[in-house]
Amino acid sequence: MILVTTGTNGVAFDRLLRAVDAIETEEPMVVQHGPSSLRPRRATCVDYVSFDELVELVREARLVVSHGGVGSILVALTNEKRPLVVPRLARFGEVVDDHQLELARKLAGVGLVTLGEDVGLLPQLVLSTNPRLIARNEASSTDLVVDLRGYLAATLGTLRPGLNGDGGSCPASPPSPGSAPEQGLAGRSVKP
Repeated sequence: MILVTTGTNGVAFDRLLRAVDAIETEEPMVVQHGPSSLRPRRATCVDYVSFDELVELVREARLVVSHGGVGSILVALTNEKRPLVVPRLARFGEVVDDHQLELARKLAGVGLVTLGEDVGLLPQLVLSTNPRLIARNEASSTDLVVDLRGYLAATLGTLRPGLNGDGGSCPASPPSPGSAPEQGLAGRSVKP
């Protein structure tokens, strides 16, 4: 199964969904589309899923196609999937700046994600992407953590120290509760 997630951003990600619609495959697809009105033809489509449902879908998926949100990327990586990341871009009004692109490029540079900057290539990338993570040595993982921590501090600005046990960084204010409705798959099977 191919899982596509656009995250919980309040802005539609139609550019990604149009590209998903062009994927010619018999493999089942589940698309979490958020506020978009577009529905890829060959997919089971849902507005949003709960966190637990997202984790289960990621575990079941052969491939995760995701926007460039750090939360979605981390869910995939935590579940040993290398996501195919299509970052939202400021020039299309999908985000206020290109932080998703910067993060995706950095993670692609160390082999943790496959970057899909050109959505026109998405059908080919879906067929050619190896979604398995390759074991990384301790030193490169530590370097990546340091780099990501610095990137997040620079990008997010005001940070609250200490929540990760080392004086590290967390956003100054959490997302507002109820910012995304939880309309899940409600018992629908998504296994092939």
